[in-house]
Amino acid sequence: MSTRRAEHVDGHPLAFDHGAQYFTARDPAFVAEVMAAQAAGCLARWQPRMPLDPRPDDAERWVALPGMPELVRHWLTPGPRLHTVWPFQVSELVRDGRQWTLKSTEGVHPEPFDDVVLAMPPEQAAVLLAPHRPDWARQAAATPMWPCWTLMALTDAVDWPFDAARPSALQPEHPLGWLARQDHKPGRPRHPQLQAWVAQATPAWSQAHLEAPADEVRDALLQAMFDALGATTPVPAVAHAAVHRWRYAQPARVDGVQDPSAATHWHDPDLQLAVCGDFLGGGRVESAWLSGHGLAQSMMTCTNAGTGAA
Repeated sequence: MSTRRAEHVDGHPLAFDHGAQYFTARDPAFVAEVMAAQAAGCLARWQPRMPLDPRPDDAERWVALPGMPELVRHWLTPGPRLHTVWPFQVSELVRDGRQWTLKSTEGVHPEPFDDVVLAMPPEQAAVLLAPHRPDWARQAAATPMWPCWTLMALTDAVDWPFDAARPSALQPEHPLGWLARQDHKPGRPRHPQLQAWVAQATPAWSQAHLEAPADEVRDALLQAMFDALGATTPVPAVAHAAVHRWRYAQPARVDGVQDPSAATHWHDPDLQLAVCGDFLGGGRVESAWLSGHGLAQSMMTCTNAGTGAA
């Protein structure tokens, strides 16, 4: 859930949701959290025009305000007991008696920790898990993830008849899996003369161009975007264009369906070590939340039973 902010040369702010474009809510527990967040003013419904979508649905799409990370920030500030430290990149976990020490390439974190929860792409988690739960490490390392190249562009204003589209659903070989106009989302800044777009490449295209130079990817995705928009001569001018590569964007499931019997989190109460994330829960924002929520319940149950600290 990421939003990149920038400023155009004429001083107008720009905002591109270059990670999750929106999310849906189906599970009753998650729906309750979404309703509470909406009441707190950090969520809004987004109803994009999608006349080109061959798979119309009645899904209720949600976006955070004023950017996608705001929902997480809202959940991270419920009270004075929560202390968050960001700029420490953990490279090694060391078990010291009943506590954990976190190491980075530059030193050791000064505080010990009772529990460690890894919420990250499985390939990265595997490195930290290997000395302590090699079985988890093997399973994590064997979990494939799809990449995603994302284009963020500001173009001349054209009266396109839609706000979002899935180009590859219409043309299976099209490079773009998703295209959305950002300045038509709730709470996003609007430029008076220009339009902000995010275009996300398909997993197959992203994998094929995973190590391609960023400028080549940018130019290719710009062309693909204009093809999807139906741009004719002259092609709209581009005032800003940048790309971002998500190496671990979503779980690579052939059928796109989560196995209902699969674990949504891993928890070792004796080691006080755990893993959660969307790669276990199904690849959606709701899946990530349900994974973390299920793990939290497991940890609290063990704490109440006296079998682990939290």
